[in-house]
Parts: sequence; structure tokens; C-alpha cells
Amino acid sequence: MRGAIREWAIANLKVSGEFDVLPTIGSKELVALLPTFLQSKKVLYPKVAYPTYLVGALMASAEAVAVDIDPSTWINADLAWLNSPSNPTGQVQTDHQINQAITWGRKNNAVVASDECYLSFAPGAKSILELAGGDNTGLLAVHSLSKRSNLAGYRAAFVVGDHKLIERIRQFRKHAGLMVPAPVQAAMIAALSDNDHATAQAQRYSNRRDILSKAIRDAGITIEHSTAGLYIWCTKNEDCFKTVDWFANLGILVTPGSFYGSDKFIRVALTATDQQIQMAADRINS
Repeated sequence: MRGAIREWAIANLKVSGEFDVLPTIGSKELVALLPTFLQSKKVLYPKVAYPTYLVGALMASAEAVAVDIDPSTWINADLAWLNSPSNPTGQVQTDHQINQAITWGRKNNAVVASDECYLSFAPGAKSILELAGGDNTGLLAVHSLSKRSNLAGYRAAFVVGDHKLIERIRQFRKHAGLMVPAPVQAAMIAALSDNDHATAQAQRYSNRRDILSKAIRDAGITIEHSTAGLYIWCTKNEDCFKTVDWFANLGILVTPGSFYGSDKFIRVALTATDQQIQMAADRINS
């Protein structure tokens, strides 16, 4: 399995230089436990973000600091999280922004961990490891087959990057008993060995985004970012729970943005079936 991950990372992430890989029990395991494994004292994470970055820092009794995407504004810390494409916003960070994060990490002797679970849904977007140009010191890229291959129930993910960091994580983690079961390893090998299904999956989500985005915009709701990933990030410029109620009255379940750090936005998932997505669009337009 580790061989399959390495081959996939070289071909798809364009990683070069010295690096290592480590399978994880879903990407959430790595996100939640990385500050503990690294014994981090201060962790930076995006202001609008998946909540596990904050929870992981708290679990490690580290100081957690929410920051803007612009790394030129970041303070000194042990660990900084990137998330591109973002959950929940679907924003894709530019090469310049990611390079700034790499520079920040080098300057502060800090780890930069890039959560790239939605990268396969962003054509042209680059992994932090490609932009590193072969020097992977202090860099980690987190990937998940939950999204790329629709294997959410399998808890199948992995981390790629700095070989010394990954060896340190491995030595800590093996005592927690978090080894990927053999049947899941076999499924991961099969999924990583085939890109056709991932391409079809990405197109499927893109089609759903087009259908639902048009309906949402036609209803006068503002969409921000939402260019990649599995979600639409939108606002009626009101308390997010009022917008949740508006959708609920149409029989549509959405997530309040307050779960992710924004009180005026909601997150609409594209994970329903094609038929259900069309049904939701029809209800919004009715």
C-alpha cells in the first residue's frame, strides 16, 4: 500500500526529492492528532474552516490562532494549516499564497500541513509538495479517498511529505493502535491504481455544482468562491440560521456557516444524488 501511495503521489502530486508516506484512519485522524504528535505549542488555522483544526490544537493543549489566508500576516507558530480547496468555502489558494506559506514555514522553522483532500476537484491546482520543488522539509500534504474515490465509510487516507516528520508521527502513532486494516489497504491500492473513476467523480460533482449554483443565484442568494470541493458557500446576508430555516421550508437540509466560523453563510453539500440535486434546484426555483 505504501508503494501505491508513493507512485500515486509522484504521478498526481508531482512530489520530488526525499519524502515518505503514511496511511491514516481517514484524514480526520491526522488533522486531529498532528499537533499532539508534534507537541505543538501554537497552531495557526484558517478563520473559516473545518472545525477539526481548532479541536486538534485544543486536544494538544496548544494555543490555537485563527488567521487569514495571507501568510504575510501570520505570526510565529509551530504549525500552520492550509486547506485548499477549502472546506467549506471551496476556495482554491493561488500558487503565490502557497509559496508564501512555504517561505513562512522555513523562516519560522515551523511545520506547514496542507489539507488537500479536495484537490482532485480543482483542475490545475497544485499540491504544496509540487511547489516545494523537491525540498519537502517541514511540509506535509494530507489526502483522503473519502472524497476522491467516494470511500468515506472506509476511513482511507494518507499523508505525504517530510520523511523525518512522518517517521516521528509513525513512531508515536503505532502505540495508539491506529493501523489501517488489511481489507482497507487492499481497497486503497485498487483506488489509487485507477484515475478514471476519480475523473468521473470530479465531473459528477462539477455538474451538480452548475445546476445548484444557478438555482441559488436565481433566488438572489450570493455565492462566494465555491469553485472546487463538494460544497457551495453562500449567503442571504442574514443570520445563517434564518437561511437554514428558509431552505428547510423547501425540504432542503443545509449547514449553518457558524459551524465553520461565519454567522452569515451556509454550506450546501453536493453529496446527494443527481436526481436529488435537480429536485433541490427545482424547489429553489419554484
